[in-house]
Amino acid sequence: MSKTEAIRHEGIVENIGADSCSVRILQASACSSCSARQLCRSSESKEKVIEVRGNYPTLKAGDSVVLAGSVRQGMRASVLAYIVPLVLMLAALFVGTYLAGEGIGALAALLVLALYYGGLFLLRDKLRKTFEFRIEVSSTTNL
Repeated sequence: MSKTEAIRHEGIVENIGADSCSVRILQASACSSCSARQLCRSSESKEKVIEVRGNYPTLKAGDSVVLAGSVRQGMRASVLAYIVPLVLMLAALFVGTYLAGEGIGALAALLVLALYYGGLFLLRDKLRKTFEFRIEVSSTTNL
């Protein structure tokens, strides 16, 4: 993967395990770096802890690292999180409305969303293997 084909997040190592480590990143919205964010009040950011599989014997808690994942992974995650549920919800809404009325259509759309996200939750271990980050050396860390 070339440097232009990666999604990168700077983070701090939280803890190191035998076969993985946890890295805390600050996930910020696109407008959080805007100079008018104080006035706009639409910017948001939140901390997330990402588990990175692999053995990293030279890292220690508190080290600065860069997490990298492929753009393709990001696109696949966006499709699974936004596009597929939107299509399923709209299909259930239209079919339910056509067959039984607006109320049933709305309930069908909500039920389909609940089932879809429940299925993603049940498949989280398989998805975890598909969506993997790797640790790159930060300028302040010697790996």
